[in-house]
Formats: sequence, C-alpha cells, structure tokens
Amino acid sequence: MDALNYNEKKLQQGKAICIAANGYLLPAGKMNFYQKLAGFENLNKRNDRAVTKTLHVSLNFDPSEKLSTEQLNAIAETYMQKIGFGEQPYLVYRHDDAGHPHVHIVSTTIMDDGSRINTHNIGRNQSEKARKEIETDYHLIRAEDQRKHPVNEIKPVDIEKVQYGKSETKRSIVNVLNAVVDKYNYTSLPEFNAILKQFNIMADRGGEDGAMFKKKGLLYRIIKEDAVAVGVPVKASSIYNKPTLQKLEKNFELNQANRGALKLKLKAILDDALKEEPSSIAHLKELLAKRQVFTVIRQNAEGRMYGITFVDNKNKSVFNGSEIGKAYSISHLQVNVLQSIKQPGTTVPSPGNDATANVIKIGPVTKQKQLLSHKDNKTSSLLEQLMSPKQQFENVPFQLMKKKKRKRKKNIND
Repeated sequence: MDALNYNEKKLQQGKAICIAANGYLLPAGKMNFYQKLAGFENLNKRNDRAVTKTLHVSLNFDPSEKLSTEQLNAIAETYMQKIGFGEQPYLVYRHDDAGHPHVHIVSTTIMDDGSRINTHNIGRNQSEKARKEIETDYHLIRAEDQRKHPVNEIKPVDIEKVQYGKSETKRSIVNVLNAVVDKYNYTSLPEFNAILKQFNIMADRGGEDGAMFKKKGLLYRIIKEDAVAVGVPVKASSIYNKPTLQKLEKNFELNQANRGALKLKLKAILDDALKEEPSSIAHLKELLAKRQVFTVIRQNAEGRMYGITFVDNKNKSVFNGSEIGKAYSISHLQVNVLQSIKQPGTTVPSPGNDATANVIKIGPVTKQKQLLSHKDNKTSSLLEQLMSPKQQFENVPFQLMKKKKRKRKKNIND
C-alpha cells in the first residue's frame, strides 16, 4: 500500500506523526506498520475486482493558522464523514516538512460487505463541498483567499542546492507535483510541461522509438534553464499519488470542460500588460511575470519562434497564445508590431532569429493600423503565412494541370 508506505517513511524520518486511527482497536501511537496495514488488508481482500482500493487525501491550511492536534483530528473526522468515509478505517498523519500545516489521511475504499465506495470525481464533488463547509464551521481561511498570500506560491527547485541523489531529487519533484497535478488546468503534456518548466522540472516520455514511449511510461526530471536534465530521473509510478501519463490523460479530458472562464481571465491580464506598450518580447515577459504569468517561447532548431504559451499562476491555467485568440499568437503579434511601427522613411527591424533582440512595440490593434496601404497589407499577410507553424503547401501534380486549348488558326481557304 503505497500511501501507507509514504506516510510511514515520513514518520521514520521524523517529518510526520500519526495523530489518529479510526476503526482500529489500538490508538495510533501504539501500532506498528504491520498492524496499521492489517486494518486495511482485512477489507481489501474481500474485493478482488476493484482496481483502486486506497483513498489518500491531503488537507492543507494557511501558514497563519496554528492548529492543535485536537483541532486537526476534529477537522479530519468531519471531513471523512462529509465525503462518506466516516465508518471506514483510516489513519491521520500530521506532516511537518512544509511551510504550512497539513495532514494526510489514508483509508480503504472497500467496505465490510466487500463493495467499493465510488470515488469517481470525489475531489470535484464531495471533497470540494466538504472543504467549503469546514472552512466556515471552523473559521478557517478560505482556499481561494490563500492564493493571495505570496508565502503559498510554489518555489522552483533550487538547482544549486539540490544534491543529485535519488531521495533529494524525488522529494523536490514531489513537492512541485503536489501543487500542480490536480490544481492547474492543462489539456496536453506540452501544456503540463510549460507549467513544470518554471519550477525546473520536466515530464519526459522519451523518444518516440523507445520502449518507454510505446509503453506510455513517464519520467520526471530536474532541468536547468537550458532544458538540460540533471540528477536522477524519477519514475511516475514510484510516486505515491501516481502522476502517470494515464492519470494526466484523464486530467486532460476533465480540464477541457472548464476552459472558457479561465481563458477570459488570462486574456484580461494580457491586455492589461500590452497597454504598457512593451519594447520587446523580453520586456513583455517581464510585465507578465509581475502579473504572475510565466511565458514560454517555442523555437525551432534554427532559433526561429513558432509559438508562445502563457501560464497563469494566479488562476492556475495554461493556454497557447493562438488558443486565446489570433491576436495573441506569436506570428500575429509580430505582424501587428510591424504594422504599428511602420512609418514613411523609417526602417523597420525584421523579425529575425533572436526575437528578443528586436526593439519593437507590441500593443493592441489601433485605427492607425487599419489605414495601411493595400501593398503593406499584402506584405503583412504574406509574412504571417510564412511565420505560421501550421503552414501547408498544396502542390498540384503536373499531370493533373489543365492544359490550355490552343486556338486553331483559321485557314483562308476554308
């Protein structure tokens, strides 16, 4: 039972304490690992069909809340009752290895009669409802308000300080994944990696021809700024809450339903930054960083930009620029820049390989841009096509080309 192993290892390391045991004959402090495990196994063996038999949840509180062991136990008991696990055996662990108070609860989904408690969407339904009610009943700081406190922001892995042993690397990766996997809205592995990149982590499937890729395996690596991996890679399946590709793919699908409102919030942030008329792409990234938006520029092997991705850390979402709107795609931004600064008798810097070196203005489309000559519009349209990552060429085979009918000369004698 991975969840129990995880918490018991924390206990052995002096980073956690088992503060409560529900449904056991002995109190938490009087049991060893095997006695705790037996409480779950006695029920788990009654159902051979169930794939998921373990419930592992984490309840997190604001750093300013100094909760006693009695208060934590009362909150844990109330929570388990509200999500339908009040009669199940469960263990409560208080963890002391983070900057904020939190507890982990481990239980089994198998009941006395061998049936399984349905946990599908339990996080979005029962758990969310229980969390809000508990915040009110126990006068706790709401999770929505906690996001406003900088102390709760995720910190990137410190490349210089991490010792590249397996335990140190895994601990650093797990801390970030706990704050990202089930809390951010992403719909693909590249989007997920855009979020992880700001914390110096990458989810790696390996090469398409490799065995790991074909078997849908996934490794997590610590990376430097230049995307060079360092340290020992960690298998997704070895992490207690299993952030495997299969789990991520389920999140991809679930997150599709909640994109609309998040997209509008990010668009408003981008528009606000663009009003300051940044002088370069690097300047734009700085303005967005002040608004808790991390920007990823995608470049090909030759260094030419072909895409831009925005990670909204305030609202926990990630979008490609083109998904927000055509005006926010990298190609369209650059074309609009050329239009907005082109004046008669001036030289316009062309969008070369190093886009951050070009001193250019990026801002909303103005009426002045609409007064361009027909020739400039044609040039801009051509540039946009050439810089688009989705460019396609339709070549018509010579044999299919229609031949022009040659007019037959009329004979004078006819």
